[in-house]
Amino acid sequence: MKIGILTSGGDCPGLNAVMRAFAKYVCSHIEDVKIIGFLNGYTGLIEREYEILEEKDFENLLLAGGTMLGSKRQPFKQITVSDGNNRSKLDKMKETYEKLGLDCLVTLGGAGTHKTAALLASEGCKVIGLPKTIDNDIWGTDVTFGFSSAMEIATECIDRMHSTAASHGRIMLVEVMGNKVGWLTLYAGIAGGANMILIPEIPYDENAVIAFLEKRRREGARYSIVAIAEGAVSVEEAKLKRKEMAALRAARGETTATERLARAIEEKTGVETRTQVIGYLQRGGSPNPYDRAICTLMGSYAGELAEKKKFGVTVALSGGKVTYNSLADIAGKTKSVPPAHQMVKAAKAVGISFGESENKKE
Repeated sequence: MKIGILTSGGDCPGLNAVMRAFAKYVCSHIEDVKIIGFLNGYTGLIEREYEILEEKDFENLLLAGGTMLGSKRQPFKQITVSDGNNRSKLDKMKETYEKLGLDCLVTLGGAGTHKTAALLASEGCKVIGLPKTIDNDIWGTDVTFGFSSAMEIATECIDRMHSTAASHGRIMLVEVMGNKVGWLTLYAGIAGGANMILIPEIPYDENAVIAFLEKRRREGARYSIVAIAEGAVSVEEAKLKRKEMAALRAARGETTATERLARAIEEKTGVETRTQVIGYLQRGGSPNPYDRAICTLMGSYAGELAEKKKFGVTVALSGGKVTYNSLADIAGKTKSVPPAHQMVKAAKAVGISFGESENKKE
């Protein structure tokens, strides 16, 4: 059996651990298996850049961060666009798949990776997906690998803001990754003891944000911590299309809401306000113990699917059990934070604000 494997999109802890588990399974359960690792995600499949890998190449990867194959983004919108020779990237990927005689292609990635995987599957390629993303936004799985490790890092960063904020009596806005969804900010914000959490799914009212922080100050709080997702939007911005919002922010010299909100808070409260962007720290480093465990579970299960020739699916965790979903069923769907989610309710129950105006609060 000839199996291709690639890691696409943004990196995250656990990619190497999943590949290790998958390779160990197929090498011990499938006769005459050959693993072809495509370099830099779908780019390697397009450009036919790959390495022939052996089981020994996957040793000592359980703790290793990043990806041994490299990763690169390939925007889904460009996959079917024809070049000057009337050939699309999809055509080139299918050609590589067929010329190498692959029996299966395993793709580790997030939402965009899964959309492309579903497209390849619809074109006759035998594909198995694995749900990677620190955003935890892939439909049909309770958790994605990489999320727990990123949450741990983000939580530690928020933890460290408490002492410096208290020392100077400041308001600190800690920007967490999450452009479209707020799972990472929600969980890290709660775990890190943030006083306010701002996520894309719950547009904030700037006046409500300021009123909450001023109330804390009046009641004796020396400092406040705000965990804010990079994709957080105000109620005014939420009324705009994404392109309109991006143009508005570009005109103001902004990329996210964090700096602008910090300036507004400082101007209206008179309290020194600072920002901290955690950034790529959330993607780097070794997977934590939980991710190492579920990477082993997911990777070995993907190997079992390959052995059973179950294709056109992606691995998932549901109700604590490993299973799979059809790529066609989950591709293009986003698992967002429901405003009435139990973790949102729990956060509100302990006094955490989401920056909502009084008439919007439940």
